Amino acid sequence: MKTIELSDERRDALVSHLQSLFSREFDEQLSAFRAGEIVNVMVKTLGATVYSQAVEDVRAHLQGKLDDLSGEVFVDGD
Repeated sequence: MKTIELSDERRDALVSHLQSLFSREFDEQLSAFRAGEIVNVMVKTLGATVYSQAVEDVRAHLQGKLDDLSGEVFVDGD
């Protein structure tokens, strides 16, 4: 599977969010480096699972739409 990579903007936003979370909830100041390392580990650990779940959710949604399509376009020939 392809490695999941974040855009610089997304990564920076996650680092900032993590720093705020640690400051607010744990009264601990994380450097940008430490927060970035946590983001890296989380993406590496959870990325594929989250991606696979998103693909499955989209597949199920589209399958539901395809199943409804028969009822929407079916024309009775009688």
